[in-house]
Amino acid sequence: MAEQQEVIAELTAAGVLAGIRWAYESATRRSLESYCEADGHDPAWLGHTRFTLFRDRLDRVFGCARYAVPAVGGGLDRDLLYAELSERDLASMPHLAPALVRRSDLRGSAGWIYRRHWFLIASAEFGRIDTLPWLEKSVTKQLVAMQPGPDHRQPSLFEDLLTDGVVPDHLVPEGAPAGIALPPRLDPVLLAADRQLKLPAFVVAHTLDADTGEIELAFGRPWLNLRGGPAWHWREDLLTVPLPAVRRTEVPAAAERDQLSVVPDAQVRLRVIDGGRRTGRGRDGGQA
Repeated sequence: MAEQQEVIAELTAAGVLAGIRWAYESATRRSLESYCEADGHDPAWLGHTRFTLFRDRLDRVFGCARYAVPAVGGGLDRDLLYAELSERDLASMPHLAPALVRRSDLRGSAGWIYRRHWFLIASAEFGRIDTLPWLEKSVTKQLVAMQPGPDHRQPSLFEDLLTDGVVPDHLVPEGAPAGIALPPRLDPVLLAADRQLKLPAFVVAHTLDADTGEIELAFGRPWLNLRGGPAWHWREDLLTVPLPAVRRTEVPAAAERDQLSVVPDAQVRLRVIDGGRRTGRGRDGGQA
């Protein structure tokens, strides 16, 4: 079985991909609800907020980091886990076993591991996931994209790159001179990354069109496209992964959920004096 089919089948069966989709859709909805240009927000604010909430929701659904707090009697602290989530988020949130996925950052980039599958998250411009320019991303994302493809196994991830410090021909941008050297800012970190990346690392790419609210979400093995063009050895659209259905009967509206109990009004008798006039104030608050 090809790597793509094998990885996607395993992560789908475990509920990991459903968790990723839920986390991103929840983060995007919350970001757009808060986004207001009149309040001084700009695309940079929206991008940072979206990333922060996406990371937070991933930790929630997987029970990682600050959400891995045990409650009395086992399980997780539900009050902390569900805090600030909308009714839709609560109803559609996949219920996964604690510690199924663990948080494991890579060189400062937020990352998560399920068995032998390590994944990071990366934003992209809407409509450009397929040609995502990895050279514009962090050194960590570039190193992940430099991993050999599933059909090119080798003892060391960067063995070919480190033999003489020269970029292989198939990675050289068009028009560049032969024997081009590795970028200076990459060279010192390759050996360290080679020791750290013992698991295959994948990337969850996400986009948002702030005007229309449309999103894209993909999971795949990135490809360092120095020549431009395709940014993936393979990728899978996660918006087709099913989530738990949201049924109206399961999620009462906030007004209904928080409505006070209806109690019959106490009986009140009015004293009649002065020829039948009532003392006190009328129902409209004025004088009787």
